[in-house]
Amino acid sequence: MDFIIKKTTSSNRTVRMPDELIEKLSVLSNDKGISFNQLVIQCCEFALEHLSEDKK
Repeated sequence: MDFIIKKTTSSNRTVRMPDELIEKLSVLSNDKGISFNQLVIQCCEFALEHLSEDKK
């Protein structure tokens, strides 16, 4: 079995969010021991995966 190094690509994008949402996400990311960025990515992926079919 070969070890294959996978490189993911990413891009920078500025996103404006309400201060209250940023605070809630910051607290949650600190509580869970993950980065703010990783939490936002996971939240977005979850939301996209669970969209109603008629909303996709």
